[in-house]
Amino acid sequence: MLALGVAAFIGWKIFFAPRALNVASAYPAPRIAYPKLDGGTFHISDERGHVVFLDFYASWCEPCRLEAPLVQHYIRAHPNVTLVPIDVGEPSAVAAAYAKRMHLKDVVLDTKSSSQGFFQIEGFPTIVVIDPQGRIRATWSGFNPAIELAMAHAQQTLRN
Repeated sequence: MLALGVAAFIGWKIFFAPRALNVASAYPAPRIAYPKLDGGTFHISDERGHVVFLDFYASWCEPCRLEAPLVQHYIRAHPNVTLVPIDVGEPSAVAAAYAKRMHLKDVVLDTKSSSQGFFQIEGFPTIVVIDPQGRIRATWSGFNPAIELAMAHAQQTLRN
């Protein structure tokens, strides 16, 4: 019975939860600004008109290391998709080393971990999906081996 329950939960988490993009539960994304690892500032409001995936992670997080190549594969295959990798709670030197090792581009730094409150992040990795109108439509927490399918579904559903 326990194994069946675990299998059902895993199936729900991987295949059904990421498809829940209900507009009725959408809420405005916070108007945040974070420094970019390579210089400049990321403003979430500058991304209006696009579907945006905010990928929150930390270098010490093993599930983040497993999911990062999957997310990067999706982004390389879909260059028109906006992904913002956000390193949470770490100094820029640590974030830079991890970004280099994982081949991450356009990394944003949240050295004070303020995003955890702004986006209700309870663990890593967490991907927050923002629609073109600037509303949070989904928050996916934890490692998902089918993350590329979830991202493709969100991109297709929300860009229309």
